Amino acid sequence: MNLKEEALKLHRENKGKLATKSKVKVATKEDLSLVYTPGVAEVCREIASNPKSIYDYTMKANSVAVVTDGSAVLGLGNIGAEASLPVMEGKCIIFKELADIDAFPICIKSQDENEIISIVKNIAPAFGGINLEDISAPRCFTIEEQLLNIGIPLMHDDQHGSAIVVLAALINASRAVRKEIEDLKVVINGAGAAGMATAKLLTCLGIDKNICTSVKELVLCDSKGIIYDGRPDLNEFKKQMAKVTNKSKRKGTLKDALEGADAFIGLSRANLLTANDLKVMNANAIVFAMANPTPEISYDEAKKVAAVAGTGRSDFPNQINNSLAFPGLFRGTLDAKATKINNEMKVAAAHAIAGCVKPTKDNVLPYTLDRQVVPRVAEAVRKAAVESRIIRH
Repeated sequence: MNLKEEALKLHRENKGKLATKSKVKVATKEDLSLVYTPGVAEVCREIASNPKSIYDYTMKANSVAVVTDGSAVLGLGNIGAEASLPVMEGKCIIFKELADIDAFPICIKSQDENEIISIVKNIAPAFGGINLEDISAPRCFTIEEQLLNIGIPLMHDDQHGSAIVVLAALINASRAVRKEIEDLKVVINGAGAAGMATAKLLTCLGIDKNICTSVKELVLCDSKGIIYDGRPDLNEFKKQMAKVTNKSKRKGTLKDALEGADAFIGLSRANLLTANDLKVMNANAIVFAMANPTPEISYDEAKKVAAVAGTGRSDFPNQINNSLAFPGLFRGTLDAKATKINNEMKVAAAHAIAGCVKPTKDNVLPYTLDRQVVPRVAEAVRKAAVESRIIRH
């Protein structure tokens, strides 16, 4: 039986991967009177008179909504709300299995950003956090920006989860090749959700320089080539990045951008590069090709030139996947009773992930199911939230 057959069989036999269960027994009339009417009315009255007590009396304190519109699902593209549900279920069980967070898939049958914003605002009372997922760029930037101050922590994982893990991988890859991260010239291909967030994190855009180390130079590319200040076809988000990247004012293609680079980060599409294309990079090059399911360059092809290579796949060394970040990040956020997820928490998460392994060229990140990762990330994030003073009182 091949992978397709096994996956279909597992999902069909179980009718999906997610279920809910009661935390309390309901075996007697007395049980029922406590969990439902009339006893539950007393809890409702308590919350009505003291809204913050909802965290004491309900599931809110340990729950996350995984929200998508199905517009940018994995490597599958715009497959819609219904077809996105298996992915969201999978995300929810990772939350539960790794971080003991109760997560629920919310698949919205609309791709209107204003409607999505309204829906998320109106479901927020039931959840302790919101994980936006698989929403296409540039809409995802506007949606996240409009929801950041809804009173509970919210993050678009395709942006920030990806960026956190890339930063962790780059920290350790730099150590493995004996380069300083602040001396690196980095090329990112892909100016969508993950690419833009990674570019911001690696340039410390909007981040206190005391907590984040910028790379020496970052060149960002999209499907039309190098992004530079003044390029006439840029949207507002790319224009912003053009002003803080590409200090050498390069123009041209992705292959032009690679000349003299120390690291390539692919967050774009399959089969863009060959080993020959990488030969213009500096010695001991780092190549993270993360397009899924097929990377920009295969692991084996990249290793012909690169000292360190990684992909988003689990069947090769150095898997770079946001599942290393989001469980511990939200666990720490909920534990801290944080009202939002800030840059300090993201940087703390990246360093905690990097600290879970002693880096070598073939091992720059811990395994996704390494059980030390979530507690270490959660504690680092909790501490950063408390020190940032963004917690509920």
